[in-house]
Amino acid sequence: MTLSNAIALMVLGAIWGSSFLFMKVAAPEFGPVPLIGIRVGLAALVLWLFFYWKKSAGEKLQFNGQMFIVGVLNSALPFSLFAYATLHLTAGVTSVINATVSIFAAIAGYLWLKESLSFARVAGLFIGFLGVCLLVDSIGAWQDKTVLLAVMAGLIASVSYVASSCYIKQRLQGMDPLSLTTSSMVCAAIAMLPLTVIYWPAQMPSAQSWLYALALAVLCTGVAFVIYYRLITEVGVSKTATVTLIVPMFGVSWGVVLLGEALTLKTGAACLAILAGTVLSANLLPLLTGRGERSGRYP
Repeated sequence: MTLSNAIALMVLGAIWGSSFLFMKVAAPEFGPVPLIGIRVGLAALVLWLFFYWKKSAGEKLQFNGQMFIVGVLNSALPFSLFAYATLHLTAGVTSVINATVSIFAAIAGYLWLKESLSFARVAGLFIGFLGVCLLVDSIGAWQDKTVLLAVMAGLIASVSYVASSCYIKQRLQGMDPLSLTTSSMVCAAIAMLPLTVIYWPAQMPSAQSWLYALALAVLCTGVAFVIYYRLITEVGVSKTATVTLIVPMFGVSWGVVLLGEALTLKTGAACLAILAGTVLSANLLPLLTGRGERSGRYP
């Protein structure tokens, strides 16, 4: 990996990590659904413009049932669930819950795609599961049903990402990544439009919240996916997948530094356990140590 690509990977992790910060500060005024309606709508516009600037001969956008399924599972639903989660959880904790995607992906790969599970990956699942339980306990979710529901929303969002990934692998294998991303984001925007209108807040959000929403849409979704597409094409899915570990590191850091979020020793230990489970279950260790390539996928 070249220096420029390594920097791009860190920038991508920082941007995606900041998305939890922006959801945390903007969701209370907009509400989760309208905020995500804005997010996917403006992101679709950015990706559409980039697609027509970048596209090669023969590439085209597709708007059909399959794209709507991907758009809902990979954007509309998980984005909305994470936005809801930030109403009751810190931005840092929510970003760590997002890292469970790789843990659920290992389970889905075994059950759905008939992939094998090595001892290390099974150990990763166990460690990751213990980390989630410790996290739930450390933030008092067992005593507060609202907090527990927010955690469940985040975990369901992670499962939704995985379901989208498996669906793409089975039904849309070989489709150009940029075309797939742009088409599905447009479909996600269409799916969110009526819900955004229905749940639009009675009181107009402040100018500051609008700026946060614009940053979430344009920077954290539109621009981030452009960087992600560039990394996929230049260094491959395997190395790009290491962003899974970078996102929560920045998510927690942004929350502590910019929002003054507290990070207890118990919560920190839970986060580390989840990240360790992610490394093992996603088979990232050989890649991180430079001994091999990961053959999995990144949702």
